[in-house]
Amino acid sequence: MSTFALPDLGEGLREAEIVTWHVAEGDHVVTDQPLVSVETDKAVVEIPSPHSARISKLRGVPGDRIAVGDVLVEFEEIEARPDRGTVVGDIDDEADAAAVPPTATSAPRATGKATPAVRALARRLGVDITVVQGMGPEGAVTRADLERAAKTLAAAGPAEPLRGVRRSMAERMTKAHAEVVPATVTDDADVEAWPDGTPVMLRLIRAVVAGCRAAPALNAWFDSGQMARRVHERIDLGVAVDVEDEGLFVPVMRNAGGRDATDLEQGLVRLKADVRARRIPPAELRGQTITLSNFGTVGGRHAALVVVPPQVAIVGAGRLAQRVVAGADGPAVHPVVPLSLTFDHRAVTGAEAARFLRAVVEDLQRAE
Repeated sequence: MSTFALPDLGEGLREAEIVTWHVAEGDHVVTDQPLVSVETDKAVVEIPSPHSARISKLRGVPGDRIAVGDVLVEFEEIEARPDRGTVVGDIDDEADAAAVPPTATSAPRATGKATPAVRALARRLGVDITVVQGMGPEGAVTRADLERAAKTLAAAGPAEPLRGVRRSMAERMTKAHAEVVPATVTDDADVEAWPDGTPVMLRLIRAVVAGCRAAPALNAWFDSGQMARRVHERIDLGVAVDVEDEGLFVPVMRNAGGRDATDLEQGLVRLKADVRARRIPPAELRGQTITLSNFGTVGGRHAALVVVPPQVAIVGAGRLAQRVVAGADGPAVHPVVPLSLTFDHRAVTGAEAARFLRAVVEDLQRAE
């Protein structure tokens, strides 16, 4: 018998969620035949069989989360490989699995104050005592506090575990909140000079490129462990794409500063289509050097956005709307794009951020 473990899917990922099995126990499979689809890092990845063999057991069902190195499939009747002979109890497979580092575990949370009897009641009621606000002496959790919390939880219904894209987003946002020192500056771009039919997203991309050229420090990665930054010459722009009921995806527009408008438009259409069809390769969701969120297509004006490490900046565009501005001959009503720039203040100075945003505004206010 031989086993096949969840392989390392790259970028430090430690686990994945089973989406669909493409085979069943007892099936005969051939090398590179799809075994299972798993979801991780905002993409669905198809994992092929490493052998031609018969499957004796599948480990896990759709919805299960498995760690890198955990066994996915047990094989029997392994067919001979021309270069290595019969692979039964394949020692290389076992060595590969052993070489995978153990899944990282989260640090334990501090518990609230409570007597042993109250803790026992919490276990019987299924209430996490660490999230209950204690009304007893010095904030201790009492029996009444637990009963009140249990009633509230029962009225709210069962908790819905975060899976797939939403779980990935929650993990990334938690890491960003713990690590980044954020600061936000805002401004507005008067786009009265735009001709009819101007493609807003393409103009935003061009403006971000202009900002990066004016203040290259924002097109960078920051290594907090070494207190070092890497300023990138090429602009690999992350473009936030919201998929209703699924979550937020950020595919990468590679070399945004070196492509013409037609190429950018075609690339943008392809990225959005691939995301919504859930067929975008995982590699196209990694490596952003700066991110653009056009959240104004849904609503909102300004925002304090979240910078995801190792990036140091994210640009947000609010809802384009008619607003009163100071014109040469007095107040006038013009179309205005609200802009927000959130940056990691460990790696970017306030002056660098201001220069970047000024360049973005100036580029957007050009007629063409």
